[in-house]
Amino acid sequence: MLTLKVIRENREEVLERLARKHFDGGAVIDEIITQDDLRRNTQTSLDSLLNEINILSRSIGALMKEGRKEEANDARAKVNRLKESTKELEETLRSAQYNIESLLVTIPNLPHDSVPEGKGAGDNLVERSGGEQPQLPEGALPHWELAKKYDLIDFELGVKITGAGFPVYKGKGARLQRSLINFFLDSARDAGYLEVQPPYLVNSDSGFGTGQLPDKEGQMYHVGLDDLYLIPTAEVPVTNIYRDVILEAGDLPVRNTAYSACFRREAGSYGKDVRGLNRLHQFDKVEIVCIDKPENSYKRLEEMVAYVQTLVERLQLPWRILRLCGGDMSFTSALTFDFEVYSAAQQRWLEVSSVSNFESYQANRLKCRYRDTERKTQLCHTLNGSALALPRIMAALLENNQTPEGIRIPELLVPYCGFEMIS
Repeated sequence: MLTLKVIRENREEVLERLARKHFDGGAVIDEIITQDDLRRNTQTSLDSLLNEINILSRSIGALMKEGRKEEANDARAKVNRLKESTKELEETLRSAQYNIESLLVTIPNLPHDSVPEGKGAGDNLVERSGGEQPQLPEGALPHWELAKKYDLIDFELGVKITGAGFPVYKGKGARLQRSLINFFLDSARDAGYLEVQPPYLVNSDSGFGTGQLPDKEGQMYHVGLDDLYLIPTAEVPVTNIYRDVILEAGDLPVRNTAYSACFRREAGSYGKDVRGLNRLHQFDKVEIVCIDKPENSYKRLEEMVAYVQTLVERLQLPWRILRLCGGDMSFTSALTFDFEVYSAAQQRWLEVSSVSNFESYQANRLKCRYRDTERKTQLCHTLNGSALALPRIMAALLENNQTPEGIRIPELLVPYCGFEMIS
């Protein structure tokens, strides 16, 4: 979340940048400043009262020693009255602090200066693209038909077991899925990311720390009895490793990677764009997370984008990178690049990764800091990216590599899955 210092010292700039995300923050920011003024004035009054209480309390003993019992009793009575007043001030202070924190979490992160204007996906800018779109044989099938033809994924069985959006991978479909996971993890390790295996359930503090709560509470699966949430991405548990942690400057950057199943309610999603693997409630993903000093974070973002580009290139998929406009960015992001691959049978682009810099927005919620060379603590910058999300990668691989003889497996995946063709 934004800091009070940023809001108070840069009110007009904050409002201008929030407007790029189509967020009207005038009223809420004015209320935050009002509550902060109340908090500051109350703290001043409370400090003054506490100081007076201390002085009076010290005087009582001296008055008793001097035999001035009546004056001592008067001082004691005044101390008691002042203590009652401090209770009122402390309650006002708590209320103001609660109001400030409740308001701060409703304000999205400020977009970076390079974020383009725009209201939605149609306004995103194509940064660069690569790969060749395949020429498919006559009668080419979309991936959900290929999955049925070759018995790779059973969508109807998933409906029986759980519901729509929970597919069952079978045989070579399951092996191809596992080969992609291993390929992505091995590639991340070779690129310098430390692999971790996180829990798939998190508490509300973890959801709050990375910004999923309270903003996306309705999109997360909640285990009510235990008050835990199924993770929508490994970003949540991995980044929360560093919640309430002070890192040493020499330990930065921190780079982690993790595979996890991901769970998203995707409320309101329907229509042709959600067929097959296009949009699921449970899916697999390999995530990369980076934590670094503020002055280095945009260099790290460039490195992460370049790394994800190598993955889609090695899979020989047509790809493009989009710089998201203000209206299409997430609540917590300062700058996001989306990766899309081309699905030849569907003749559409499919998002397979988002790589984002959150600057200090998550770190402030997480209290993730580092100790600089002067031994002062500063907020870190956090970044993360999908490297990669599997369902649409699988969809594009199946569709783009279909031949009259079957589905050809990209050469680099053959050692992982153990077969060259699905037929």
